[in-house]
Amino acid sequence: MKAFVALFLTLLFAYETGGASGGEVSLAVSTKKNIMELRVGGKTLRRYDVSVGTKSHPTPHGTFRINHIVWNPAWVPPKEKWAKGKKPTPPGDAKNPMKVVKIFFKEPDYYIHGTSHEGALGGAASHGCIRMSQSDAFRLGRYLMDNGGAARSDAWYANVFNRGTSADVRLKASAKIVIGP
Repeated sequence: MKAFVALFLTLLFAYETGGASGGEVSLAVSTKKNIMELRVGGKTLRRYDVSVGTKSHPTPHGTFRINHIVWNPAWVPPKEKWAKGKKPTPPGDAKNPMKVVKIFFKEPDYYIHGTSHEGALGGAASHGCIRMSQSDAFRLGRYLMDNGGAARSDAWYANVFNRGTSADVRLKASAKIVIGP
């Protein structure tokens, strides 16, 4: 748990608020190029290397809305063949594949989350979710909250991770995400 708190503090202090202002916040994902772009008013603010679903577990294509974020999530194995024998992991557990945040784009099964396998970014590797580095996932989640009417203080984030439980947040203004080839 101490290592997780140290990682969180590193992420928190690395958070940057700068960027374009005005206009709709949206995300565009290319499952072929394994990239995601954060856009404001149609202009690309940041580009991320991501991993998307494999051929047998593809990331769904389409236009979705992000309005739900869970910080410090627990992981419960889905009732799927690939997850048979996997054990649930609590918030903050080093073996928790969700890491620091789950950003839902097609509930309940599809979300953006961090990964400890950052070397696999840039290729198909997930069961349909979009994976990104832990620091990028943290910054993206916080950016979406700050610009979606759910801004929180540094102390709020620290409290979520220090107490070892999850925090469920609903955005007042959702962000569009378009996923395609």
